[in-house]
Amino acid sequence: MESGMDLIHGSGIQMVQYLQTNYKDSQNLFLFISFAADLRNTFFVFFPIWFYLCESVGIRLIWVAVIGDWLNLVFKWILFGQRPYWWVYETTFYSNSSVPVVEQFPVTCETGPGSPSGHAMGSAGVYYVMVTALLTLLLQKQQQQLKKWCAHSLLWMGFWGVQVCVCLSRIFLAAHFPHQVIAGVISGIAVAEAFNHIQLIYKVNLKHYLNTTAFLFVFALGFYLLLKVFGVDLLWSVEKAKRWCVNAEWIHIDTTPFAGLLRNLGTLFGLGLALNSQLYADNCKGKQGQRLSFKLSCIVFSIIVLHLFDSFKPPAKIELLFYFLSFCKSAAVPLTAVAIIPYCLFHITRTHDKKIL
Repeated sequence: MESGMDLIHGSGIQMVQYLQTNYKDSQNLFLFISFAADLRNTFFVFFPIWFYLCESVGIRLIWVAVIGDWLNLVFKWILFGQRPYWWVYETTFYSNSSVPVVEQFPVTCETGPGSPSGHAMGSAGVYYVMVTALLTLLLQKQQQQLKKWCAHSLLWMGFWGVQVCVCLSRIFLAAHFPHQVIAGVISGIAVAEAFNHIQLIYKVNLKHYLNTTAFLFVFALGFYLLLKVFGVDLLWSVEKAKRWCVNAEWIHIDTTPFAGLLRNLGTLFGLGLALNSQLYADNCKGKQGQRLSFKLSCIVFSIIVLHLFDSFKPPAKIELLFYFLSFCKSAAVPLTAVAIIPYCLFHITRTHDKKIL
């Protein structure tokens, strides 16, 4: 089994070297793709846009992103996947030859296990939701078969183009092996397809959001503690990252497993608070909330405010404080986009209309 995985990892290192050697001039492009594929952009950009264009799609985006990333964490803890940037120095596969040179970058040194790829899984899930939603919206009234076929083909070509770019980016950066990004894409599509058939998420009250958030946290924490009792340290990858990363400043606490877990759970909790708040009921469900100009204003101001909000980085010196503040910051994102921004815009426009009258 180990020799088989060594062969897979060895061929993966060859692909990393090939990309880094032949596409070195595309380094900035690969870095940008990796940044763009981060789930943070789903929460800060895609969610407010889709929520006001089609509310159900916005809600589904959050659920797919959060549950998908939670499953990704559990898979990583079970599979114990290596990452190229540390495996190449620890393996005995190259005992009879020189160790290949693998270049590292500022986003290479993620601290979690490598399989499946979180970027690939998140990107596949999120873009699958958006593509299927666009197909439904564009084709439901379209009668001409040729136009249907063209739209269908273009959207799915775009989807697979994005996935290929994300996968190549993660391999180029030596953050993942090829089999890990492929597993991520397949897993992400599976999660998104499953949520396309789950209607319950659109009718969930605050109690169910609280219970779901608590269950996901307790399960993950319980799984971690249970294996720790049996001598299995699920944070083994953090030590490998600290040991083999060429620049200690490239190791960030927000890439640790529990940081991602609390960030995602905070987003889900915040969505539950927002959708069950009086601010949302008064300002998004009324006549004003159905106007296109109001929705577009909410999208623009949400993206601007959330961009400013994203610039706040919780202090990382105290780990528990960082986790707590990350949870609160993430919870504030959907709460701001869904409840606070519409409330402010509603009262600003109402005050302006009164002055005109």
